Amino acid sequence: MNIPETNLPRLVVIGGGFGGMQLITRLPAKRFQTVLIDQHNYHTFQPLLYQVATAGLEPDSIAYPLRKVFMKRHEFYFRMSKVTGVDVENSEVQTDIGNLQYDYLVVATGSTTNFFGNASFESLSMGMKNIPEALDIRSLLLQNFEKALLTSDLKERESLMNVVIVGAGPTGVELAGAIAELRRHVLPSDYPDLDFRRMNIHLVEAGERVLASMSPKASEKAKSYLEKLGVQVWLNTKVEDYDGKTITTSQKPMPTQTFIWAAGVKGAPVHGFSTDQLGRQQRLWVNEHNRVKDCDNVYAIGDVAYMETEAFPQGHPMVAQVAIQSAQNLARNLIRQSEGKEPKPFLYKDLGSMATIGRKRAVADLPRWKLQGTFAWFVWMFVHLMSLVGFRNRLIVFINWTHNFFNYNRDIRLIIRPFSRD
Repeated sequence: MNIPETNLPRLVVIGGGFGGMQLITRLPAKRFQTVLIDQHNYHTFQPLLYQVATAGLEPDSIAYPLRKVFMKRHEFYFRMSKVTGVDVENSEVQTDIGNLQYDYLVVATGSTTNFFGNASFESLSMGMKNIPEALDIRSLLLQNFEKALLTSDLKERESLMNVVIVGAGPTGVELAGAIAELRRHVLPSDYPDLDFRRMNIHLVEAGERVLASMSPKASEKAKSYLEKLGVQVWLNTKVEDYDGKTITTSQKPMPTQTFIWAAGVKGAPVHGFSTDQLGRQQRLWVNEHNRVKDCDNVYAIGDVAYMETEAFPQGHPMVAQVAIQSAQNLARNLIRQSEGKEPKPFLYKDLGSMATIGRKRAVADLPRWKLQGTFAWFVWMFVHLMSLVGFRNRLIVFINWTHNFFNYNRDIRLIIRPFSRD
């Protein structure tokens, strides 16, 4: 991998997401030689992936080059590579471009879509965990409308126009709201030959309410906003099967060729850890200092880490704030350890949750306030805008949002890379 040897301890970080970036940023360069490994050369701001999928933003608006983030940092090296495994006993990371010894290893590989073992869902539905998947959803939506223009079979046309989203967490709710606004304000002018009154958007949830992780008031408001946009919300409904054209549920069959899966995630650990080191949802067991079970110099942070505490007996929520805060605490502990001091346990502080449902509609559960409506929407926009990496990205997203606020137009309804399952 062509990493020079130095007298500094080598810290290898796998994953350039929220946790990995925050950890490296908080560590003093003079204490460690830092090597970041990621299969992409950019950081993705995942909370806005749904806007890429619905033609609200271009992908480069929510991505930022990892090398540029750390270009002024000394003793930092980035390698774009896929990690194939970890040899814990010999302190070695194995990748498709070579192996690398480490003194400390931090696994920050995040999460991946959880299909709960259903092969047909995995092969025929659309996930949305990265930019390529978001672009695939955008292409599939537009391609299906193009196909709907060409068929005279009304059932086939209905199947091509309908959208079914499974999972009513923040991703599913925000995606359903954005597609509903496309149907109402954009698509009828793009496809005047199609009757969009026949297009159904179904949001299917196995639980009792949408946004189950938020307050009952937020769930109630979000459901009301969705229904006002024309989204059909199905609660206490299980998805049983999908053949590529019709979804079978516990309530009714739903014809669709756009099936988006947002029903759950699981950890994405690298190979090399035993089953005893994996907790719930394929996450790595860690102690209160984020050290991986049965390891002396291996740590895990963010979605891939599973830490049971009195406040969180089933592990911390798989959200960005956990990744950021655990990275900050681990950085402090690595510094303390280098100074011969005892590490401090990780204590997660919940800063709140929020979700937007189309234009001027959002819900926000903050530590002191619970907000709904237009004010919550402005709070949501401000928080997400300031969380983006890079001034250019903030400026571009702000201009796009301002433009869309006044005219609803989404000018990037482009099929640049056609989607195909083959």
